Amino acid sequence: MGSALVGGLIAAGWHATLITIVELSADRRKALATLFPGVVTSAEIGPCSAGVIAVKPPLAAQTCAQLAQAGAKRVLSIAAGISVATLQEAAGSGTAVVRAMPNTPALVGEGAAGICTSAQCTEDDMVWAESILGAVGTVVRIDEQLIDALTAISGSGPAYVFLFAEAMIAAAIAEGLSPEIAQALTRQLLVGSAKLLQQSDETPEQLRLNVTSPNGVTAAAIASLEGAGFREIIGAAVKAAISRSKEMGA
Repeated sequence: MGSALVGGLIAAGWHATLITIVELSADRRKALATLFPGVVTSAEIGPCSAGVIAVKPPLAAQTCAQLAQAGAKRVLSIAAGISVATLQEAAGSGTAVVRAMPNTPALVGEGAAGICTSAQCTEDDMVWAESILGAVGTVVRIDEQLIDALTAISGSGPAYVFLFAEAMIAAAIAEGLSPEIAQALTRQLLVGSAKLLQQSDETPEQLRLNVTSPNGVTAAAIASLEGAGFREIIGAAVKAAISRSKEMGA
């Protein structure tokens, strides 16, 4: 995810030489330097004015403290499950902390992220965080109490879509289509439908109705899904994700 953000920032016009990537692995540093020409790579945090934390959750607070000690006045954390309060305490009063939950479509510039902030944050701090995450997708502001719901929807959501794709491909193959054709059709189905959903002024419900002729083929399929409790299954999945997210952040 950190690499996705760097790529997005450069594509958005940030000068590569203004970005430093801190990475402990020498092999990874070498690969990143090749991937992002001009970007500085380092094994340790040096003097800085701001920083993005893209580390494993157990290291987030420690890294936040190190960034503050290095001079960072703003920190954006994308570490899952670590509260703003924990990060702000680690950073101290001189550094504003923004917590974010991005998702993997950021890897292709189509991410969806939510941000929440500490009391230390100003409007400028929030705009700064939005400028970084906005380079790889959409950003919304939320209260931290809703971060678990956002995680269950946009954070975990790509996995639900990929599971749907798996099921569609398997069903297509079971009906006689080759794996190659099943893959191609399903991938394009999801890409095309997503673009239509994004670009249309109509609601998802209306878009569904546009495809569903009364007593037609699609109507039969929708009736089967509804009869199997499709909406209830999705609702239960979201609730399960929220519950687990709360447990991990406790």
